[in-house]
Amino acid sequence: MLQIIYIDEHLVAINKPAGLLVHRTALDAHEQQFALQMLRDQLGRQVWPAHRLDKGTSGLLLFALDAQTASLLGQTFEQGRAHKRYRALVRGWPAESGVIEHPLARDPELPSAGQTMLSARTDWRCLEQIEWPFSVEGRFASSRYALVEACPLTGRRHQIRRHLKHIAHPIIGDTTHGKGAHNRAVAAHLGLNRLWLHGLELRIAHPVSGAPLLLHAPLGEEWQLLKNP
Repeated sequence: MLQIIYIDEHLVAINKPAGLLVHRTALDAHEQQFALQMLRDQLGRQVWPAHRLDKGTSGLLLFALDAQTASLLGQTFEQGRAHKRYRALVRGWPAESGVIEHPLARDPELPSAGQTMLSARTDWRCLEQIEWPFSVEGRFASSRYALVEACPLTGRRHQIRRHLKHIAHPIIGDTTHGKGAHNRAVAAHLGLNRLWLHGLELRIAHPVSGAPLLLHAPLGEEWQLLKNP
């Protein structure tokens, strides 16, 4: 059963677990479970995804319960009127805060050369510095990581993952844009292998009533592992 964190006659929001696809895709043709199908079966009615999260990303995922609301939600996201907040574990100790305005290729699965470059902006701030007593690549006796909050102001694919890589603080567990040695070391230290990215909050105007709506998907228990020794 998916964790429902909000529902009314027009909308439903869930807290998607890491490792679950939003919908069927040829990129993961072997997968048999999808949030869209599971939620449809759980509610016994049709649902329309308003946005998407990567398979490895956990957190808030919003659906419409009718086609008209789906259309209105689509406009909200396309016009940049949906405000998202994410939590991530990254390599290294970044500065206190920053803004990343680095154009991104439309398709992150293909080489950037020759692709249309799209404007993209992510605001971020460092929440906590972590130092764990293990060495990666033998250069230092300990390894440094940080919890950061990231707020994408645009909605490009893999935007947060690519932007944090761009400033040399890739997300731990990111097998596409991250560092394999750090991914493996942290997974061994914690006894858990996942992409450490979570959609924590979404703020929009309700597409039907216009009332402000603040949705929050709590962090899973595994995030309690991310502490200094």
